[in-house]
Amino acid sequence: AGPSYAAPPPAQAAVWDRHRVFAPAPQGRAEPATAPAPSGGAHPLGVARGQVAATYIVAEAADGLILVDQHAAHERLVLEGMRRGLGNGGIASQPLLLPEVVELDELACDRLEARSGELAELGLTLERFGPGAVVVRALPALLGNPDPRALVTDLADDLAAYDEALSLRARLDLVAATMACHGSVRAGRTLSVPEMNALLREMEATPHSGQCNHGRPTWIKLGHGEIEKLFGRR
Repeated sequence: AGPSYAAPPPAQAAVWDRHRVFAPAPQGRAEPATAPAPSGGAHPLGVARGQVAATYIVAEAADGLILVDQHAAHERLVLEGMRRGLGNGGIASQPLLLPEVVELDELACDRLEARSGELAELGLTLERFGPGAVVVRALPALLGNPDPRALVTDLADDLAAYDEALSLRARLDLVAATMACHGSVRAGRTLSVPEMNALLREMEATPHSGQCNHGRPTWIKLGHGEIEKLFGRR
């Protein structure tokens, strides 16, 4: 009799089959590793390798993986920049090409008008514009291009909650934090690798950058040992 052969085993699905239909991929983006992995203490927060959900920066450090909440981190950097500006005599302002009229209730306008001198020290220039409106003429340069209407509306709400006997400097952290929130890099914004690395380097050079304005961490680290445990390698 001729040779007999065992039946071939049932075909198994390939690990990756490009013809299969998958659910939409998660929102993530990896970049080519153009920079070598950091060694020693050169860059404690590492080198940017990608971005997840246009919200979290993924960086490679010498001793592990760094995840950064880009909005929370940049918000803190803006706040610290405003503090430095006030300590140096005032925060630089950027005049608006077209002044923006913001309509509010009369009491809110009264509060903003009464604090206009202090707001100017923070880089925000506004004037009364009739009973129920203010006109915004300049914004803090540190904020980039925030929405003047949203910023002034939130500040008016803040002022309503303050003791009127207190100066804005006494409430600096609250006011500046409100401004910083409007000027920070938003979650959902895609960043280039140079932008991500610039943010990491500024965080390394800025005191208190590890904690956001609301007390939450701006970054976390997964050490090499922790990563190996997650994969059952140790």
